[in-house]
Amino acid sequence: MIDMLVVDLSRWQFAATAMYHFIFVPLTLGLSFMMAIMESVYVMTGRQVWRKATLFWGTLFGINFAMGVATGIVMEFQFGMNWSYYSHYVGDIFGAPLAIEGLMAFFLEATFIGLFFFGWDRLSKVGHLVVTWLTALGANFSALWILVANGWMQNPVGAKFNPDTMRMEITDFMAVIFNPVAQAKFVHTVSAGYLTGAVFVLAISSLFLIKGKHVELARRSAVVAASFGLASALSVVVLGDESGYVATEHQMMKIAALEAMYETEPAPAPWTLIGLPGADGRLGFHISIPWLGGLITTRSFDRPLPGIDELVERAEDRIRSGIIAYNALQQIRADATDQDARAVFDDYWADLGYGLLLKKYRADIENATEDEIVMAAQDTVPSVWPLFWTFRIMMGLGFFYIGFFALWFYRASRGWIDTHKPLLWFSLFTLPLPWIAIESGWFIAEFGRQPWVVEGVLPTFYAASGLTVIDLVLSLSMFVLIYTVLIVIMVLLMVRVIKAGPKDNLLAIMPAADDEDDFVIAALPANRATQELGS
Repeated sequence: MIDMLVVDLSRWQFAATAMYHFIFVPLTLGLSFMMAIMESVYVMTGRQVWRKATLFWGTLFGINFAMGVATGIVMEFQFGMNWSYYSHYVGDIFGAPLAIEGLMAFFLEATFIGLFFFGWDRLSKVGHLVVTWLTALGANFSALWILVANGWMQNPVGAKFNPDTMRMEITDFMAVIFNPVAQAKFVHTVSAGYLTGAVFVLAISSLFLIKGKHVELARRSAVVAASFGLASALSVVVLGDESGYVATEHQMMKIAALEAMYETEPAPAPWTLIGLPGADGRLGFHISIPWLGGLITTRSFDRPLPGIDELVERAEDRIRSGIIAYNALQQIRADATDQDARAVFDDYWADLGYGLLLKKYRADIENATEDEIVMAAQDTVPSVWPLFWTFRIMMGLGFFYIGFFALWFYRASRGWIDTHKPLLWFSLFTLPLPWIAIESGWFIAEFGRQPWVVEGVLPTFYAASGLTVIDLVLSLSMFVLIYTVLIVIMVLLMVRVIKAGPKDNLLAIMPAADDEDDFVIAALPANRATQELGS
């Protein structure tokens, strides 16, 4: 029988490393394009303040990128260590975009980052600008392939289970790449990263303006951040709406859980603005907006939105079909030439994953009782209320940033960048909010997919490795400790860079003369910095 404690600890470990890692990713995406925009202005105008701005924000980008690499590599090893059956079962599909990401996107990004830092005095202005834009594109290509892999887990298209190899295999790689869920997730995720970069630049620029330091650079950076941030905030909300529509097509249970909607709503369904659980755990007191839910999720006035109860009934039917597929698979394994069993399996294989849900309750699922089928169907319902409130936190922050950047864009267009100290302080203290919204979005995407590690194909509990509780407790504690230390180091390094302020030359992290165990930010000529870092 499945040890659910091992499964839960494995989930906690991957969630911890993934959410730590995604502290760095959005800022990398946002800063990469912002420094490319600033260097473009420098090349077009020749004004040194834009070169200084590119170096300053690029240094912060470099620190963040290094930490993102250090925390991201571990996650790929966890697929084999903590989720070995998952790696066996779907590695043929999932491994392909990860390999492409490493070979194409990551090497592209890493190579041009080196040229960005050490090519200022060796490349022409235009040549270095091309390098900076390629760095930004490399960061986005990296996100693309990761989200193609994740999108396939949400909507497993272009693949089929092979009863001879006992694993999922690709049948249409282009369908995997152009998976509508993956494409919607990609544009929504990178837009959130752009917004994060804009908030970061605006917050640090506000700090400089409050202190009256580096005013010329801060004013220009704030103008770029206000414009880029407004476009990003609008994109996040619009593309988030598209992501929700795609989820309605392929993950109806997730949508029903986000709305705490147990009963099927007639078309067009309302959207619940706020709500509280009643005595039975279902939606009690709530405030709803008529028609909005149906328009957002179905783009129509005549399509009803199925509720949790109806979806559970559908799951029961699919579990029964999954039992038929499982029985046919056992016959094929006993006699590979049994064509009748293969014909049955071809008809029912799409529901095999639903049949595997019964493995939580018994090994011989072909003998499952009706009660066990009902329990397995109930397992297809994720925890409703954490999803309900997390979704509203994410949406609220998305609309907040539209208003926030609209105000900043208006003031920037009037030249009122540093004339309102309360707004500057407010901008500084909003710095953590994009990460709250982004982590909420990933919580919704991954927690809302449960009980599936691959939607409708492989239950999460069935994908874990046969580790012990002690193994997982020790490794989870170690990862949390190490990642926390890395985040502290990153924050300290960034604080040192910000305190040192923008410089005219290449910024390099060098040991302090008065304390060799500490680090400070030193401005060195480009050729000397290269020699020192090389040694």
